[in-house]
Amino acid sequence: MTKILIVGGVAGGASAAARARRLSEEAEIIMFERGEFVSFANCGLPYHIGGDIQDRSKLLLQTPESFLARFNVDVRVMNEVVSINRFEKTVSVRNTLDNSEYVESYDFLLLSPGAAPIVPPIPGIDNPLTHSLRNIPDMDKILKTIEMNKPEHATVVGGGFIGLEMMEAFHQLGIKTSLVEMADQVMTPVDKEMAGFAHAEIREKGIDLRLGVALESVEFVPNEHVASVESGESEEHQHIQGELNLSLNNGESLTTDILIMAIGVRPETTLASEAGLRMGKLGGIYTNESMQTSDPAIYAVGDAIEEADFVTGNPTLVPLAGPANRQGRMAADNMLGRSETYQGTQGTAICKIFDLAVASTGKNEKSLKREGINYEKVYVHTASHASYYPGAEIVSFKMLFDPETGKILGAQAVGKDGVDKRIDIMAVAQRAGMIVEQLQHLELTYAPPYGSAKDVINQAAFVACNIMKGDASPIHFDEIDELSDNQLLLDVRNPAELENVGYIEGSINIPVDRLRHRMHELPKDKEIIVICQVGLRGHVAYRQLVNNGFKARNLIGGYRTYKFAKA
Repeated sequence: MTKILIVGGVAGGASAAARARRLSEEAEIIMFERGEFVSFANCGLPYHIGGDIQDRSKLLLQTPESFLARFNVDVRVMNEVVSINRFEKTVSVRNTLDNSEYVESYDFLLLSPGAAPIVPPIPGIDNPLTHSLRNIPDMDKILKTIEMNKPEHATVVGGGFIGLEMMEAFHQLGIKTSLVEMADQVMTPVDKEMAGFAHAEIREKGIDLRLGVALESVEFVPNEHVASVESGESEEHQHIQGELNLSLNNGESLTTDILIMAIGVRPETTLASEAGLRMGKLGGIYTNESMQTSDPAIYAVGDAIEEADFVTGNPTLVPLAGPANRQGRMAADNMLGRSETYQGTQGTAICKIFDLAVASTGKNEKSLKREGINYEKVYVHTASHASYYPGAEIVSFKMLFDPETGKILGAQAVGKDGVDKRIDIMAVAQRAGMIVEQLQHLELTYAPPYGSAKDVINQAAFVACNIMKGDASPIHFDEIDELSDNQLLLDVRNPAELENVGYIEGSINIPVDRLRHRMHELPKDKEIIVICQVGLRGHVAYRQLVNNGFKARNLIGGYRTYKFAKA
């Protein structure tokens, strides 16, 4: 009989336990969770705080009792595995309720300890009004502080998924909110110009967004000590009301009533490293493609491990629920004699930011530059469904590809509708090994309420193929401010658009429909840089110019990309 011990529940551990039982009725399966909750929807925590998910119990996916009833898994909550003896194949477990310790043996051990919030050593950070959010008890503490301190102002440090979701939760509760982010953008999986759409949305909703700024110190100013000593509350449950004075590294300060630290997570590797298991280059637990650690009897999955990047094969850290679930299932297969291999992580992700969705898959431009990978990029801004049917919204879409082979390297999209659909299609196309030329031929559903006869993805592929075939010569938004005297900026939009939407200083304006008749006004000894709103009319103008002997390039993504890159 195989005996499997699992450290940690939630996504990876719980998936492995359920899969192992489905494969074997004989296996003995024990799952240890040092907290009170074994299987909960940690992605849903901010939405309960903000009130979207009203019923707290909906976040609890499984209990020890339900796991036992359905899967015959012995789930031991409030039991922390404190050490691993690899040579005897045992673990030492501490019962956190009474501090007693015991030893449990294993044939296979699965580590699914997750990742812990990074809380930097900032002076004053350890105070009753500062929180991070990883689990149900963290959520309960935040709700308790909101109830007791009745905050009028909240500050969130960090512009990743949790930070943005907490920002929205506070806004929904009617609490004025500041978002402080050390980088020059929120949502680092997307590139800065795509994050510009999110910056505009965040500011439009009245959030005090501070980019390129770090928190330096925190001063806690108590009002009064509200401690229910009579009711026998422990020190930890006494609630102190007050406010925080935050000092930022740009010399500014903020006064706030609750502070959320959401600057990222770090793999929980203490148990693994103390057991002498190999660590990866990025600080996660090393695993091979079978999810085995350096000890063949010990597997590891989820946020604690380094996995292979799908595009490059290099190690990466991707703390997402989808990969963790698939890895847990695969580890269970392999422990029970099957031979499954993990096929790499694309990092496909989406985040709701008020009315916007921001999503991405594969590599972003920052990482391609860092790793020295040759790439080209295209932008299209087009309707989520037929523009004449009510409710169409603009999908702003960026695709990264290898200009030699057409290999899809990554994609990003922002908009109010249809963003998940486009990025999901790109994630499938990338995993299937499709190239941009094949994306031209994708046959996607079309009816006016749902799509367009030429989908966003078809259009991006057309632009990419034009570049690869030499039918288009691109220039990008980040080159426009560096033009030389030998280049001339030609805006081919209508004069009213320039007035209403904005324009780039120094450009001359000839509407595309007048260009054939006014081409003689343009110099042949300069390169004409064509700009329109989204790049489409620019391409029409570009083709007219080159077919008439002019040197020209078209601004890919048009003025819309340029404008939001500056947002």
